[in-house]
Amino acid sequence: MGVNLRDLVPKTQINLKDLSGKSIAIDAYNALYQFLAIIRQPDGTPLKDRAGRVTSHLSGLFYRTCNLLEMGIKVIYVFDGTPPALKEAEIKRRSRVKDEALKKYEEALRMGRIEEARMYAQMTSRLKDYMAEDAKRLLDFMGIPWVQAPSEGEAQAAYLVKEGDADYCASQDYDSLLFGAPRLLRNLTISGRRKLPRKRVYVEVVPEVIELERVLRSLGITREQLIDIGILIGTDFNPDGVKGIGPKKALKLIKEYGSLEEAMPKLKDLTFPVNPGKIKEIFLNPEVTENYSIVWKEVDVEGVVDFLCGEKDFSEDRVRKALAKAISGFKKAKARRTIDEWF
Repeated sequence: MGVNLRDLVPKTQINLKDLSGKSIAIDAYNALYQFLAIIRQPDGTPLKDRAGRVTSHLSGLFYRTCNLLEMGIKVIYVFDGTPPALKEAEIKRRSRVKDEALKKYEEALRMGRIEEARMYAQMTSRLKDYMAEDAKRLLDFMGIPWVQAPSEGEAQAAYLVKEGDADYCASQDYDSLLFGAPRLLRNLTISGRRKLPRKRVYVEVVPEVIELERVLRSLGITREQLIDIGILIGTDFNPDGVKGIGPKKALKLIKEYGSLEEAMPKLKDLTFPVNPGKIKEIFLNPEVTENYSIVWKEVDVEGVVDFLCGEKDFSEDRVRKALAKAISGFKKAKARRTIDEWF
């Protein structure tokens, strides 16, 4: 779910080509879920290999990463570890949503409502352990660095940016801002022409940058106050938030009282199933690791081909063409950067 700060934060649209030479720490699970949801057959069936194992996530990961490399963008993928105990309620809620969507998907298929079936199918995506391991194998063959977070991937990605090991962190969720990410990049893995659900309408999804300092300055608050606003609205650690409080009202309350701690004694209807202080601590002091190495290596072309085509039934011709474009584009972008630095 993530915290819904969409109506509060200022955003700037950006062209992917303008990110050439920049390094981006991508929330891997967030991206893989998007690929699992979007890359499907017309009836909602995901892509599979001959053994019946889902490969939609690998298709999205491979071709989108090749596209980014071709533009000279240096990507780093960050994988989730063990979620905080407070996230259990949200994990159970997501599971219930997927179970309900699966029932509706099967019913729509039986009734021949194909477009409706595909919509519900997108909501049933579950990331299995083998999918994450397959993704890591593919990234190793592609020479792309990845980091295993001890807990929340978004927190680790934000840490990489704060430490100067990445220029941006990429996720669809605004939680990255609560974790202190200086620069959040949204729509990186889903940019392009997308069809709106249940409509014969297509929209162009473009990447957008959100800068934490600009957000805080425009709202006139501190990062701790932003976290308080998130807790009032609802986060992954208290999914329901406070009934009747949306982003604008939460901002008003926090600016009026200064903090959630000050507001609670004065507003009797502010009740939480979880101690807000514990949620705040997760965002202010998340569990992250310093034990990582960010190194981009040469692409093992034959390794990629053997894995994707030999094991996962991808088209060899298409895979080789994508790799050739990615390698060529990345080298050209690197050469341009070297010339620019020289002058």
